[in-house]
Amino acid sequence: MSSSGTPKRYGVVGHPIAQSRSPFIHQTFGRQAAIDLTYEKILAPLDGFAQTVHEFFGQGGAGLNITVPFKEQAFELARAHLSERARLAGAVNTLWMRDGRLHGCNTDGVGLLTDLERLGHGPKGKSVLLVGAGGAAKGVVLPLMDAGCARLRVVNRTAARAHGLRAHAVEQLPALADRLGAGGLDEAGGQWDIVINATSGSLHDTPPELPPGLYAQGALAYDMVYAAAPTAFLRQARDQGAAHAADGLGMLVGQAAAAFRIWHGLMPDVQPVLEALRRELHYT
Repeated sequence: MSSSGTPKRYGVVGHPIAQSRSPFIHQTFGRQAAIDLTYEKILAPLDGFAQTVHEFFGQGGAGLNITVPFKEQAFELARAHLSERARLAGAVNTLWMRDGRLHGCNTDGVGLLTDLERLGHGPKGKSVLLVGAGGAAKGVVLPLMDAGCARLRVVNRTAARAHGLRAHAVEQLPALADRLGAGGLDEAGGQWDIVINATSGSLHDTPPELPPGLYAQGALAYDMVYAAAPTAFLRQARDQGAAHAADGLGMLVGQAAAAFRIWHGLMPDVQPVLEALRRELHYT
């Protein structure tokens, strides 16, 4: 597919945003598909997300990815035109304008599940602990449950937020109630096949305050944050007995591919982009 005229403008909005590799990913996807596009990092003030989004689309922008800490605000902005995935999640990571109306979707769950399967740790029949209850966690609770995990517990530093996330999920799908639990970080205890860190702590090299003894035999520790070296959460997990550890780079590429498909109608080839990005991380 080719394009002509002015390249369409895309970007990612967050706070912080300097660490984002989304421009590399989408520009590489664009070259794969022969689509002429620009993609930029946009630092939004913590109290200025809505204005940032309105200015971007008002200036002719075509699509935005949304990252920490704005996914719930993005949900509110696009509330009138949400995909089913976004509605169930209560959070949005992908925005676009259609017929003068702002639309929102959540591709985080797709990205996570694709990467867990790639790693050989599909969640079906597994016990899963999800650490964090913000926008990143919201995007993956229902996909994990839908993928057939035996049980899922959401824990958070503020227990009320974890209980709120559970209440939202059960309201959407009442049949989940028996398999979905919630609590504070001190209620994380148990033996878990997969422990997923959905907090932003690793961006600041700070692991969550989790009790020891969480990891079942052969368990995977998965951090949604990615880096060239093991994150604070993954170092903690190794010390506490996790047999396997993975960062969120594969999830990042997977959710980006799903967003690219929404915007352009094409599914890009993920594997070469993931490999190139991993090499770039190790050499920068």
